[in-house]
Amino acid sequence: MESLDMNLLVALDALLETNSVTLAAERLHTSAPAMSRTLARLRRVLADPLLVRAGRNLVPTPRALELRYEVSRLVEQGRTLLTPRAALDPATLKRGFTIRAGDGVLAELAGPLLAAVRTEAPGVTVHFLPDTLDGAGTLREGRADIEVGVIEQTDPETVVQHILVDRWIGVAAPEHPLITDRVTVAAYAGAAHLSISRVGRARGPIDDRLALHGRTRRVVATVPDLATALLAVRAGTLVCPAPARLSATLLPPLDLCAFDIPLPLPDISLGMAWHPRNTADTGHLWLRELIRSILRRDPAAQSDADAVDITPWRQASGGRVASG
Repeated sequence: MESLDMNLLVALDALLETNSVTLAAERLHTSAPAMSRTLARLRRVLADPLLVRAGRNLVPTPRALELRYEVSRLVEQGRTLLTPRAALDPATLKRGFTIRAGDGVLAELAGPLLAAVRTEAPGVTVHFLPDTLDGAGTLREGRADIEVGVIEQTDPETVVQHILVDRWIGVAAPEHPLITDRVTVAAYAGAAHLSISRVGRARGPIDDRLALHGRTRRVVATVPDLATALLAVRAGTLVCPAPARLSATLLPPLDLCAFDIPLPLPDISLGMAWHPRNTADTGHLWLRELIRSILRRDPAAQSDADAVDITPWRQASGGRVASG
């Protein structure tokens, strides 16, 4: 049995709409003999004459009348599917998005992103997931649309895009000696430290760099996330590391101060990942661009977007940063 392809479907739609081989040929920019051959082929495929002579005109058979609406609908659906999408208007978007994000990124991203979504796309809902879930599997299985943070493990097909590079700073209460006095390797190592680790790990790159100076530090506690760490530092005499850019808007409301850690620590590379099935989706693209613009903006309206300005605290205290 001969198969019915899309070209035959389009031709059938034109024939049933015009009831004329000549008019159908004109509509499809072909010749009348070619359209006659197409009609003969359609008759074989559908086992029905479709259009029959009535005087000087052609009239549809009952089978043709039965097919007319469905064929027209299918052809229109095909044209819609193959027509490039118009530019997205976020105001008309009605959709939910799920974002998997690290706690440090989430603290900086959630508020501005939700405010922007409410303004630009009030029909959109956003769901945040912790980064404790398997990132690659979450994206692959569609349980999350986007992953934001330090992208470590992904599936080979996952799309990963770099957003920015952040750096580590130390955070302490305003009266802490590392804020009011010189910050030396010895002074830093001698402070009471708080470590951020979801698995309770106290040792990390800071300890490796201190070891090169023959120093060790005492980690008196570990907490699983940045927000908890900052609140704990605010309440006592501890110090903790924090990403400079991602914590910039959190420190002033908590009355916390930043200082330069006198050690060469590895940078923090922040990125965004998604499954390639969403790359060309206009709604997904809009959300990706919004996330990127929020995280790349200058959180403290400074010329150096990757730095936290600690000069005012240093000038007020008369302290300075030193490496030894």
